[in-house]
Amino acid sequence: VLAEVIKAFGSPENAQRIDEARDNACNDMGKMLQFLLPVATQIQQDVIKAYGFSSDGEGVLKFARLIKSYESQDPEIASMSGKLKALFLPPMALPSHGPGTGENIFF
Repeated sequence: VLAEVIKAFGSPENAQRIDEARDNACNDMGKMLQFLLPVATQIQQDVIKAYGFSSDGEGVLKFARLIKSYESQDPEIASMSGKLKALFLPPMALPSHGPGTGENIFF
């Protein structure tokens, strides 16, 4: 199911929908939630409903929880889950606050 969801994100129609939503969000996390998340949710709903998940937001949440529960048991599922997240979530850069980074940090 996870492989089919990833494949659905790669279809030309859905890739265009994601690109448009990402453009509308302008790398703003609040706007990502407003524009990108609903499109990503709809794409997932269209696939997972054929596998017994409800075709609403709750179905996507159950699917996500199920995938999360298998990530630690199966490296392939963990890898595919990472790919799926990368398709619609912006990369998150962690600030480097450790010693020796050459940065001046003031608290």
